[in-house]
Amino acid sequence: MISKKEFSKDVLNIDADAEIASITASIRRMVRQTLRRRGAVVAVSGGIDSSVCAALCARALGKESVLALLLPERDSSPLSTQLGRTLAASLGIETAVEDISPVLEASGCYRRQTEAIQIVFPSYSSGWKNKITIPSILSGERLNLSRLTVQSPSGESFESRIPVRAYLQLVAATNFKQRIRTMMTYYHADRLNFAVCGTPNRLEYDQGFFVKSGDGSADFKPIAHLYKTQVYALAEALGIPEEIRLRKPTSDTFSLPQTQEEFYFALPYREMDLCLYAHNRGVAANEVAAVIGLTAEQVERVYKDIEAKRRTTLPLHLPPLTSSPIPEISKMIQNSVGDRSEE
Repeated sequence: MISKKEFSKDVLNIDADAEIASITASIRRMVRQTLRRRGAVVAVSGGIDSSVCAALCARALGKESVLALLLPERDSSPLSTQLGRTLAASLGIETAVEDISPVLEASGCYRRQTEAIQIVFPSYSSGWKNKITIPSILSGERLNLSRLTVQSPSGESFESRIPVRAYLQLVAATNFKQRIRTMMTYYHADRLNFAVCGTPNRLEYDQGFFVKSGDGSADFKPIAHLYKTQVYALAEALGIPEEIRLRKPTSDTFSLPQTQEEFYFALPYREMDLCLYAHNRGVAANEVAAVIGLTAEQVERVYKDIEAKRRTTLPLHLPPLTSSPIPEISKMIQNSVGDRSEE
C-alpha cells in the first residue's frame, strides 16, 4: 500500500539508460543462451512497442542479427509500412515485406468479416469500411455495449450496437490477421535460425490485448514488464524517429481508423498506466482520481474493468492444458528459464 503523497504522475518515471542496459543483457541471454538462436525477427507495425523492441534487439544482438518484418494487408494503413521502413533505416537493420492479403483472402478472412457485418447491416459489401468501438467507461458501465461502425463508399457512416453472434464472428475472422502474421514471422525466424520477439507492453500483456496463437505467440517478450508510458521513455532514449513517437496508438486491424482506446482500453494509455499501477498496489480510487483528474467513481469503474479483463482473458495466457502433469518436461522448462516471477 502506498500513500497519496507517494502516488503521483511521476511514479512511472524510470532511468531509461539503466533499463535499456538491463533489457539488452536479458535479450542476449534469452536469445543466445536459453533459446540458442542467432538473432531475432521483429514484426514491425510502425508503432512504439515494436519499434522499441527492434531497437533493443539491434543493440543487444547487433544490427546484422535483426530482421524487421513488415506485414501489411488490405485493411492496414499504408503509414504503418512507411513508418516501419523509416525505423529499419534509422537502425540499419534488414527488412522483409510480406503482404498477407492473398493468404487472408484464400482463408476466407474478408468474406467471413463481411458475413458477420451483414448480420447488422445487410447492405454492407465490397468497398465499405468498418470498425468496432466501445463507449467511454467514464460515462457509465459498458458491459456488452460494443458498437459496429460502417462507412459506405460515398463516405456515409452508420453505427449500431452489435449482437454477440455477429461480434464473435467478426472478431474471430479478424483474428486471422494476427495468426497469419505470426505464421509468416515464424517462417522467417525458422529460415534464419532466429527467435521471434514479442512486442506487448505491460498494459497489453496484463489486460489480454493480444490474440492467442497470433501476436500473443513469441519466443521472448522483452518489454512485457514495462508500462506503455515507460516504453515511450525508452523510445526517446533509443532515438526512435519522432514521427513514430508522435503516432497515436492504434490497433490498425479494421479498415476504418481506430485507436486502442476506442477498441479495448478504458482510458488513454497515460491514465490507464497510472490506474493499473495504482490498482496493483492497492491505492484507493479517490487518491488516484485526485492525481489524474477523474472522479473516484470513474476510477472504480476502471478498476472493475481491469479485473474483468484479467478474468475473461486468462485463457489467453494459459499454455495447452494436459490431463495429467508431465513432471520431466516441467522440470526441464523450469531449469531452463529459472524463476522469472514478477514483483
